[in-house]
Amino acid sequence: MASELQQRLYAALDELVLIDPHTHIDPRQPAARNLAELLGYHYYTELVHAAGLPKERIEDPALSPREQVRLLVEHLAPLENTIQYSWLIELAREFLDFPDPHLTAANWEAVYDAAQQRMGTADWADHVLRASRLEAVFLTNDFDDALGGWDLNRYVPCLRTDDLVFRLDDSHVRTRLAAAANSSLTSLSDLRRAIGRLFEHFVAHQARACAISLPPDFAPAPVPEGRAETAWHNVGTALGPVDPRDRLALSHFVFWTLAEFCADFRLPFDLMVGVQRGVYVAGVHQGRDLYDSRVSLSQYAALFNAFPQVTFPVSVLASVTNQELTSYAWIFPNVVTCGHWWYSNTPAFIERDLAARLEAVPQTKQIGYYSDMYKLEFGLPKFRMYKRVLAKVLAERFVLDRGWPEERAVALGRRVLRGNVEQVFYAVAPAG
Repeated sequence: MASELQQRLYAALDELVLIDPHTHIDPRQPAARNLAELLGYHYYTELVHAAGLPKERIEDPALSPREQVRLLVEHLAPLENTIQYSWLIELAREFLDFPDPHLTAANWEAVYDAAQQRMGTADWADHVLRASRLEAVFLTNDFDDALGGWDLNRYVPCLRTDDLVFRLDDSHVRTRLAAAANSSLTSLSDLRRAIGRLFEHFVAHQARACAISLPPDFAPAPVPEGRAETAWHNVGTALGPVDPRDRLALSHFVFWTLAEFCADFRLPFDLMVGVQRGVYVAGVHQGRDLYDSRVSLSQYAALFNAFPQVTFPVSVLASVTNQELTSYAWIFPNVVTCGHWWYSNTPAFIERDLAARLEAVPQTKQIGYYSDMYKLEFGLPKFRMYKRVLAKVLAERFVLDRGWPEERAVALGRRVLRGNVEQVFYAVAPAG
């Protein structure tokens, strides 16, 4: 009974065409060109490394794409229990007509050849988007991205600001900013003006959000103009390592300035909170970072209070922070729960976190899911995973426990899947 109900709800949710509000897609090469670009996803390389395959073999630059796939397939068996492995099998079945339950040394070459043939067609990316029921995907664009050469309605720009906040002590980053803003960056006023020009450029190219990934010890606060001016001067003239106090003051100033421009341009400011970079120093590429449970959203309370007109979709890296995020979205009108990020992106954590949000946060303040994908093929299995969990939670917590009609439960699911993405990112046109 419950299983049949869940299947009906899933089928209704799966009809919806979606917008993916956070990815790392390259709009110039959005889909994979071969199977190696799928198996090279960091989930697989870090998991096979954790299961014993040496990093030196995984990242051997002499490996051809075919050899890389052979190597990884030979070490996939320990991953068969993981949700990441199920993504791989599901997309292989959907896009490559793969008939087997596992990818093995006996069948991988046929899959590789089929992928090579299909992925080489001119309309492959369009096919993947249609099959995945994705209308548009948001990008992660460097602040100096020219933003040209693709359909801006399908591949939606998003201003990523990590370098601006945390790496302006690097002369190369300052040079990039000066070139992007066509400014000399002599004074603090020049810096503020340059950041404003970035917003003008991105909004003119239909950007829908500003975003940043934040370490667990960051606690943004406004910086007095004089202190920020001193920090900017010291950073620009330092002959050796920059004083950490100046670096922190400049980071706070730039972050606060970004929030001010988000208010001026009516852009949401996506905050992805809690990642500690480089914890596992010997890890594979993109397999070195972890969450830190010491993070607290109280570090952002001053920000949320100072900018009530800015919407902050907040992602937390660890499920242990979900109750705090749920509480902040419960209280603050401008805080929105957003997706199930990275180490929280497995069904067990999604189910617990999703149920808590649906039971406690107004339904208009929840962005259900984003894929965080690097290649379009992963949108289908990732969103299907989320929709299965969503259907389960709606069936058990709302239809059975609370007596909701199925239609009402589906409407709630559609709101968190699609409606709120439109409301948060599209309802208010950015100010140009």
